[in-house]
This record gives sequence, C-alpha cells and structure tokens, in this order.
Amino acid sequence: MDKSSLVSDFLSFLNASPTAFHAVDESKRQLVKAGYEQISERDDWKLEAGKKYFFTRNYSTIVAFAIGQKYVAGNGFHIIGAHTDSPCLKLKPVSKITKGGCLEVGVQTYGGGLWYTWFDRDLTVAGRVILKEEKAGSVSYSHRLVRIEDPIMRIPTLAIHLDRNVNTEGFKPNTQTHLVPLLATAIKAELNKTPAEGGEHDGGKKCAETSSKSKHHPLLMEIIANALGCKPEEICDFELQACDTQPSILAGAAKEFIFSGRLDNLCMSFCSLKALIDATSSGSDLEEESGIRMVALFDHEEVGSNSAQGAGSPVMIDAMSHITSCFSSDTKVLKKAIQKSLLVSADMAHALHPNFMDKHEENHQPKMHGGLVIKHNANQRYATNAVTSFVFREIAEKHNLPVQDFVVRNDMGCGSTIGPILASSVGIRTVDVGAPQLSMHSIREMCAADDVKHSYDHFKAFFQEFTHLDAKLTVDV
Repeated sequence: MDKSSLVSDFLSFLNASPTAFHAVDESKRQLVKAGYEQISERDDWKLEAGKKYFFTRNYSTIVAFAIGQKYVAGNGFHIIGAHTDSPCLKLKPVSKITKGGCLEVGVQTYGGGLWYTWFDRDLTVAGRVILKEEKAGSVSYSHRLVRIEDPIMRIPTLAIHLDRNVNTEGFKPNTQTHLVPLLATAIKAELNKTPAEGGEHDGGKKCAETSSKSKHHPLLMEIIANALGCKPEEICDFELQACDTQPSILAGAAKEFIFSGRLDNLCMSFCSLKALIDATSSGSDLEEESGIRMVALFDHEEVGSNSAQGAGSPVMIDAMSHITSCFSSDTKVLKKAIQKSLLVSADMAHALHPNFMDKHEENHQPKMHGGLVIKHNANQRYATNAVTSFVFREIAEKHNLPVQDFVVRNDMGCGSTIGPILASSVGIRTVDVGAPQLSMHSIREMCAADDVKHSYDHFKAFFQEFTHLDAKLTVDV
C-alpha cells in the first residue's frame, strides 16, 4: 500500500475515533468490510480454519483473528496488542457546576495527561449513552455512541495580568478547581431554556431538570439528546469525555508530520489492524498459514489495564482458550500454543526532542522517520528480551525496514505498556515496540508520516513471516 493512501486512511481513522468506543466502532466497520465475522463471548463458538472473526468487550476493547487453513490445535498465535484509550477529561457522574454566573462541567482526569495543554482549546463531548426505548408497551435499553461536532466548551486560562509570574515560575493549574470546562453563562442558558425545562409537563411527570438528570446541566442534556434524536428524559446514563474539535491533519513545511490528538495509541491500533486486514485479504493469504494471526486492542492501558476489558483481564487468555477448544477438547494444547506464540506489544515511543536532548540516553535516541522502536528495560518495564528482539529485527532486515532501539536513562523513571502485563499473565513471549512521536500525552501530539508506513509494513511482514521464522528458532530444548 502506498504511503499517501495509508496516511489518508489513518487520518480518517483518527478523525472517526474521538473516544475508545468510537475507535472500536471504526475498527469493527473496517473488519466487517474486510469479511470478518462478528462473534459474541456470550455464545458458543463454531470456528473454521481459513475464516476470519472478531469480538468486542464493553465496546471499548476489540479482538480480531484469522485462522490459517493449515491450523491445528496447539499451533501458535501471532498477536499484535495495542490500546484504544488515551489520556483525557471524563465527565463526572454529577457534572453540573454553577459558579460566578457560569455553567461549568465537572470532569475527572483520566491517565497521565499534560493537562495544561487542554486550556484554551475548542472542546466538545463524545462517548456512549444508555437510552431507554419504549415500543408497543415494551421497554428496552440500548447502547448508542454520540459525538457533538460543534465546540461547546472551553477551559480558559487566566490573563497574565492576574498571574504575572506564570512565564518564570510555570503554569501550575489545580486539576480540581482550574481544569473545569465552561459550557455557557447562566443568563444565556436561562434565556434558551425550553418550556419542558421550566416545570412539570406530560400529566405531572417531572422534567429532566427536576429528575435524576439534574446531575447534569439541562442545556448539556438537550444538546446530547438532539444529537441522538431522543428526549433528554430517555437518557439513562452515559460515559462521556471532553474532546478537542480540531481535526487530525498531515502537516509540517514538508508535509512530513501528522498533527493529532490520541496518536498514543491510535497510531499503533490503526497500523496493526490495517496490517492484519491486508495480510488476510486474499484467499491465498491463509493457505499456507498454520497459526492464528490476531490483533487485540485493549481499553484502560493508560490507567493500569486493571478492568474487565483491560489487558490485565482474562480477555487474551479467554480468546486463545476459546479458539483452541473449537479444534480440540484436550486442554493441554493451549499450553503448547502459548509456548509457540509471540506477542508484539505496540505502543508509541518517545522520539528524540531537539530542544531536550539531555532527556535521552546517549546511545538510544529514536528519531522520527527512523522506523519502529524496540523498547528495552532490564527491570521488565518492557517485556523485550534477546529472543523476541531478534525475531522482530530479523523481519525488518528481510524486508529492508528501519528499526531503532530505546532504553531510558538510568536516572529517569520508565513508563510501561501492556507487554509485561500479558507476558506475565499469559506466559507468552513478548517484544515491546512503538513508532516514535513527540508531545506524548498532550492534547495535540505529532509523529512522522513515514513511520506510519514503516509500522504498517513491519506489522504486515510479522504476520506473514513469523510462522516460518519461528520454526528455525531453537531456545528451550
């Protein structure tokens, strides 16, 4: 696939995915278009060799896999794991705040964001809503995604006249009192109030203002309801977050960069998913494959992965167990399969910052355009070892792909990924990699367009090459 088409598809993916729910929805759309069949964890699976499947959990985690035509139970899984979530501001269960003649929206900080970057941005809300629906006297409840396109909120900074030392002492906002989006002025909200918001209606039924919906501003509820084509009182609950309205774009003087929010980690999510789809698109792709090609995109990596849909849950081992059991009733074959498998934990990496060169270890300075970064850490913050690093590097060499190495300075703390979590819980060989980027965890990040292509090519080659390469590799004998 040529770079321009790939980058265009990536930008479309980013712009369709303001939240983890939307990222899963867009992934699902692409998988269905590519001929993948949706299955449910609630059902008994009936899988066939040579076929392609996917399932979602909580609609914020998605697992897709293609079974080789020569697959037999006990053969390995070739997995790329990434995550769908990014640091953001999530609406509190009671978000209604009124002070200083203004309507504000209470938010929680999710993950380790650079929160000062959220000030003076044109914000909106997106996420999922639980709706109550009544048809023919029967009540049901549905899950719906929502995204308000217009900028409806903003977190204004304080004028320098009132904070004279901000440029010398730093901007140090209090995340509880200062990081609160402004929705409207109280007087405008009052003037725009609909008749239904003013009192009782419909035979004495209380409106959204005096019901449980009073946890949120009626103006906000009305905006959400209009976007969904429902009434505010039909909204039972929601999980919404603040989102930047500025679109993801190809930018830079030489059009070499991608400027966007959520590159960490939607870049790796997109590249792995696209690689899987394209590595299984034709009928011949799985003819000689004896393993299973899989992509798992998890929620909640940014807060430790400890949830029912995070990498710390049984999602991965459950999927491997269900697949294996469809081809054999022998429970021992799963253990054999795990030992023949490899996980590529794909999460964005820290590119060398030209203005902060001292923050990188001298011999490990990943650069944009330099290809995927293999991450190493002696204290197992990354799960890479010599064997898994060799496999990934060997694939790169065969396909003439650039590859880089990263080790954090000894005098600095090291982040982590889903790699060690899955390596320790599943027992699967793992290599930690990621494309280099700048401004990580900012509301607006940047990476190189070339590295999107390098990542896609490397992941696609991994799916195509791993079975043959692993057969030549001898370790535990």
